[in-house]
Amino acid sequence: MTTNDTTNNTGNTVGDEPRVILVTGASSGIGEATARRLAGDGHHVVLAARRTDRLDVIVEEIRKAGHSAEARALDVVNRAAFQALVDDVVATRGRLDVLVGNAGVMLLSRLDALLVEEWDRMVDVNVRGLYNGIAAVLPHFRAQGAGHVVTMASIGAHEVVPTSAVYSATKYAAWALTEGLRTESDPTIRVTTISPGVTESELADHITDAHAADAMVDYRKAAIPADAVARAVSFAISQPSDVDVNEIIVRPAAQR
Repeated sequence: MTTNDTTNNTGNTVGDEPRVILVTGASSGIGEATARRLAGDGHHVVLAARRTDRLDVIVEEIRKAGHSAEARALDVVNRAAFQALVDDVVATRGRLDVLVGNAGVMLLSRLDALLVEEWDRMVDVNVRGLYNGIAAVLPHFRAQGAGHVVTMASIGAHEVVPTSAVYSATKYAAWALTEGLRTESDPTIRVTTISPGVTESELADHITDAHAADAMVDYRKAAIPADAVARAVSFAISQPSDVDVNEIIVRPAAQR
């Protein structure tokens, strides 16, 4: 896919111009696929996650393929750590152009299961982790006169099914945060929400509620590869600076 480059207010080109991109939750699934895809597109990708051993393997493979990437340890719930990472990337690379806020957990259960600690974890990672990232990058985006926040929401932001109440609430919150950022920002800061449907990932492997886990077996039989979502991210950030792709829903054709 190619697009014509455009110059933004700082004189930097966008479109196909290589950029510095931070991807959270990059140790597996959609985050890993996105990092590989964007590195293959010619960007420098900073892969961030808690599992640094896994990140190191991915970065080594990306570099062996001739692309540019680095691994950084990050727990998105730790606001100070998120800020320090972003500040250091800007200091060492000269700028940060895109944040892909992908880190998330999906601990499905019925409300009457009362798994409150798991609900807290979803709120911490899926919501607090996202606005920690926004708070970290926004001053830099404003200072450099350009930036792009890509939020990984979910089809759960658009529908609630049994066992998804809290998860869907966090993903609707992610959508709301991103939409609020879009409406509050000037046009030099672009904002995209991507809502994947059933996608190949580790998310369902962490469900502890037996009822929800059983329900996922049939629900996840039709799944798209993580790279299908990564291609949506690539499309959104590859547009010229006067084009803002705000929302994309990507799901299996069989998902209804």
